[in-house]
Amino acid sequence: MSAGCDPEGVDALYDLLAQPPVAYLILFAIAAGDAIFPALPSESAAILAGVLAAIEPGIALPAVLGAAAAGAFVGDSTSYGLGRFGGRRAQRRFFDGPYTRRGVRWACIQLRRRGGTILVVARFVPGGRTGATFTSGLTAFHYGRFALYTGIAACLWALYTVLLGYFGGRVFHERPLLAFAVAFGLAVGIALLAVPARRLADRVRRRPHRGADAEHSSRATDAAREG
Repeated sequence: MSAGCDPEGVDALYDLLAQPPVAYLILFAIAAGDAIFPALPSESAAILAGVLAAIEPGIALPAVLGAAAAGAFVGDSTSYGLGRFGGRRAQRRFFDGPYTRRGVRWACIQLRRRGGTILVVARFVPGGRTGATFTSGLTAFHYGRFALYTGIAACLWALYTVLLGYFGGRVFHERPLLAFAVAFGLAVGIALLAVPARRLADRVRRRPHRGADAEHSSRATDAAREG
């Protein structure tokens, strides 16, 4: 999301995405490359492309949605391939920073607990996408299931980000950069809320298991005493 915080970066991205049909290729490339290089501003590009679809007659909303979803899916599959065929060597080369290492560890745990559904959830968790897709390949997660879940995630992500920008552009039709700033701020806020919400959901989900375990242990103790 770096371009979202840099006015010069936003201006440059705006100029690139305002020129169809090359704009769709640029959006595709950024959405795909973000899976390997998280510094690429995929959310910013998708939101800004949505804004442009609302205010520029030459930018078609269906094409923007298709480019964003296709790029996201291809990027996820590339990350999976790096994990599957590059293994630890690819991890050291592309995912050796402390932030990405934490993401890979988190994804390993979540894949064991939740299976493919975590691939959908991770798409909306900061830093989760790269860790989840790479770890899926690293652990030889079945590609058919991987493709299904990441395909769903890519479509949901494209709809969410592009339409956020599109409706912002419809509201602030005369001020596209303000439309982008509002939409981007909403996206950041939702993403930041996703992390504590996920932790709270995990905590709530574990409580029944803990209660059942405690009850089972109590019953076993009582049975042992009676015996």
